Amino acid sequence: MTEEKAPYVKEFPLREAHHLVRDLMTPNPWIYWTDFLFHITLGWAAFLTALLSPAFSLWQLGGFVVAVLALYRSAIFVHELAHLKKGTFKNFRLVWNIICGIPFMIPSFTYDGVHNDHHKPDVYGTSADGEYLPFATRKPAEMVFYVLLSFLIPIALVVRFVLLTPVSYLIPPLRKIVWERASSLTIDPTYRRAPDAIRNDLNWRQQELGAFLFGASVIALVALGVLPYSVLVLWYLTAVAVFILNSLRTLAAHAYRNPGDRKMTLAEQYLDSVNIPGNVLITPLWAPVGLRFHATHHLFMSMPYHNLGKAQRRLVNNLTDNSQYIKTIRSGLWPALKQIWHESSEAAKTSTSPQQNG
Repeated sequence: MTEEKAPYVKEFPLREAHHLVRDLMTPNPWIYWTDFLFHITLGWAAFLTALLSPAFSLWQLGGFVVAVLALYRSAIFVHELAHLKKGTFKNFRLVWNIICGIPFMIPSFTYDGVHNDHHKPDVYGTSADGEYLPFATRKPAEMVFYVLLSFLIPIALVVRFVLLTPVSYLIPPLRKIVWERASSLTIDPTYRRAPDAIRNDLNWRQQELGAFLFGASVIALVALGVLPYSVLVLWYLTAVAVFILNSLRTLAAHAYRNPGDRKMTLAEQYLDSVNIPGNVLITPLWAPVGLRFHATHHLFMSMPYHNLGKAQRRLVNNLTDNSQYIKTIRSGLWPALKQIWHESSEAAKTSTSPQQNG
């Protein structure tokens, strides 16, 4: 029963879709560098503004909001790094880690290799997929808990890199545990990273060391009174806001209907994913770097983010039959969240009804 495919999956025009966008697969380095450097500079400048402004002033509030949005967009480039062709963009990867990944305790190796499994047809949506949980088939409270975890993630990252990094080298058996259970940006807390889950970041030990040295240095400088404690407070609040935004975006990125007990084809993966073209000015604030076209991304995972919008328009306008393609489109973040919440609520009622009837 679980091996059967729905009729719409068989009819989905994958070959035609590939033909329509085959010229959009080459990343433009200038776009990557300009976009990232502008937003990371804006983000840290706004962070500094918020840090130095009077407490609770409009300048501090404005600086905080701009810092969150700009640093969020900068951090999301880790997703692009996971997909760029192996061995390319080496300088970009290095710079991203130094001025973004390491300061936020999310060096690129934490996503490298791990995220690529999320796109494998024999892994996506199964229990082996660390970036997929069947939220639509579980109680809504699990989604609330997932978002609330954003308050703990920054602390967990500091513990992982500042404390566990040196301790794990003193206690070798701990290294395996840290690698498997505390070295991946995933949403499934039971996920265990494979020993060979590295694609590009062979220098992951240097990234780990860099995160340790940065975190330990900042904490030491605060403890010595060289930096104000407000640096840590603002870093924490900024990180929490970024993770909350990303958790809401993540909930809106897929339908999360597969219970994890069967493999899904590429077409099924696409139809389990969500596109939210939305407003060109507002939507990229919470779904930056092309992630508002997440379903299209799952069709063409190697397509650079700056071409996903163009691909979306081509497929909507030029597919011979676009009826299946447009099924993934949602009008905004709230409608997408409302839909998965509704499905989750219905699933919870269904699961409890036999007990009530009994």
